[in-house]
Amino acid sequence: MTPEQLALRDAVRSMLEKHSDVRAAIETPHGYDKNVWARLCEIGVLPVPERYGGSGASQEETRVALEELGRTLTPAPLLSSAIAARALLATGNDEACARLLPQIAEGTVAAVVWPWDGAGNDPARYVVDGDLAEILLVTDGTDLYEADLAGVTREHTPTMDATRRLATVHLAGAARTRLGPWSPQVRDIAIAALCAEQVGAAARALELTVEYTKTRVQFGRPIGSFQALKHRMADLHVLVETARSAAGAVRDEVSAAVAKVYCSEAFFTVAAEMIQLHGGIAITWEHDAHLYFKRAHGSGQLFGSPRVHLARLAETTRG
Repeated sequence: MTPEQLALRDAVRSMLEKHSDVRAAIETPHGYDKNVWARLCEIGVLPVPERYGGSGASQEETRVALEELGRTLTPAPLLSSAIAARALLATGNDEACARLLPQIAEGTVAAVVWPWDGAGNDPARYVVDGDLAEILLVTDGTDLYEADLAGVTREHTPTMDATRRLATVHLAGAARTRLGPWSPQVRDIAIAALCAEQVGAAARALELTVEYTKTRVQFGRPIGSFQALKHRMADLHVLVETARSAAGAVRDEVSAAVAKVYCSEAFFTVAAEMIQLHGGIAITWEHDAHLYFKRAHGSGQLFGSPRVHLARLAETTRG
């Protein structure tokens, strides 16, 4: 990372260490800490150009912030709002960007309704932060529209992962205003952002597991001193760092699909090892291990499961 990105990482990490309380956040009616979200917006992590009232953060800098959010599992509408901002910019519609992007930069929650799971023409969509969004964008894969919220039916949809807010959105009968063309690259941008979050979560899960193996005593010795566990920790470290490389190498449809498959499986593997090596304490509500495990499952399905992306890779290879 550049010195500026390292400084951003340190600023976000320090803020989260001081102010993030995951369990308190998920118990709020909206599922996230509005104070933490306001602080993130002040730091300038949203990819909104300065001419539209933003900090001028790049996609890479947004991914730095998402990796830190992944480390702590802090609920925040950064992923959804960042994707919406990139989708707006890709339309080339100056009027829409000048009207909507300053709101997003100030913290107004935005979300995009799109068939990321290959669900066909089903009018109901599962949308990240869809019930919270004050700006709701919709794509049919060809064009991007702004939905009139008055005609949209949406409801919070609880899932196994309480740290990720999903909503069921019904668009039937809702008025829409065309903003411009939909860029297929937005999907790759969204996947790269999610992969960064997965890497951050996997890295922290591994750190917590290593720390625990140094303190848990079995047969009169810390279990981390056993050679077999040292090898397992080393393998997990390689897995996390390789996932970080894959997440940072997203440039096109192929590399995005590869990253989604690899990062999803790497995070799941680390989270599963975390549960096993922590033993019974891992499945208690008070411990964070089960939260990482649930996030690993949920993130693996978001924006297309590994199976969906493996099929994309197969089609590309045949082509």
